[in-house]
Amino acid sequence: MSWDWTPETRSKLATELVRLGLSDGKDLPTITPIGDGHSNLTYRVDTDQTSAVLRRPPPPPLPPGSNDVLREARIQSALNETQFPVTEVIATGEAGSLFDVPYYIMSMVEGEVITASMPSRFDTPDRRRQIGFELIRTIAELHLVRWQAIGLSNLGRPEGFNARHLNRMASILTDEDRAKHPEFGEIQQWLESNCPEESGSALIHNDCRIGNVMWAFDDIPRIAAVLDWELATIGDPMLDLAYTLSSLPREGECRHPVQDFAAACLGEGFPDQQALLAHYFDVSGAGPVDLDWYMAMVNWKLAVLYAYSHRKGVDNYYQDETHVPRLIAEARHYVDTNR
Repeated sequence: MSWDWTPETRSKLATELVRLGLSDGKDLPTITPIGDGHSNLTYRVDTDQTSAVLRRPPPPPLPPGSNDVLREARIQSALNETQFPVTEVIATGEAGSLFDVPYYIMSMVEGEVITASMPSRFDTPDRRRQIGFELIRTIAELHLVRWQAIGLSNLGRPEGFNARHLNRMASILTDEDRAKHPEFGEIQQWLESNCPEESGSALIHNDCRIGNVMWAFDDIPRIAAVLDWELATIGDPMLDLAYTLSSLPREGECRHPVQDFAAACLGEGFPDQQALLAHYFDVSGAGPVDLDWYMAMVNWKLAVLYAYSHRKGVDNYYQDETHVPRLIAEARHYVDTNR
């Protein structure tokens, strides 16, 4: 997805930055894209005084309820009242105030995103171990946030979340998807027949993988900020945990497309799934839960979403014909272990 800055939009942003006290207005800001642009668009904005980040949806039209950047900003603003690591929201704007879409501006957090390779300072067995546990500790601490106390009581409906989420994902599938990948229906039936009651309710990120966190430039692994709150809601924390675990590749096993973005986590020292699970339950204080349904669900859900994006044909990334089968195979693994 792409969107080009015009002289008009750049000038409007420059005026807004002056109003916010982020620029003296002598020069236009320097604007640099951040990330791969598969969803909401993110830009680094450098002025004569400071650096900030602007986030906005891709160009309209957009599916109803999607790409809600103001919802993202609301969640991050609420978390700004806690010790949880997120960027500070500086300003928000409705559609028509600056662009033809809503937007928000947040502080720039210094750090780096880890995906394909591990930074040299972390490229040891001990540091890789710490990376894994820091990621899991952070997701556990998110689930401990008292979301009602920070104004997020009406963000979602935790009761019946699992069944409702499953039904919503199933509604995205078409006859074409089912004909092309018959296992969609088979796995869906198993998920429906075995859908558990919620293990609890928590603020969940829904996309907390290593590529969506910013690591501080310290010698000891520390997450400076969790990014991309587009999919966050109130729901079952085990689904969130399962997604994080599923996003991590496993040594010697085939990878699905989300795991392709975490190749840096392969190597001696990175904790295995059982060690990460134990660490989560130790930090969160929650009792151990059988995650097989949740692991099957997140991989089936990803397959559904990848099939949807492939069908839309807007983003070339999703046209890879191997993406969906690899995700389905991962979901089936957890189904088959329970038969």
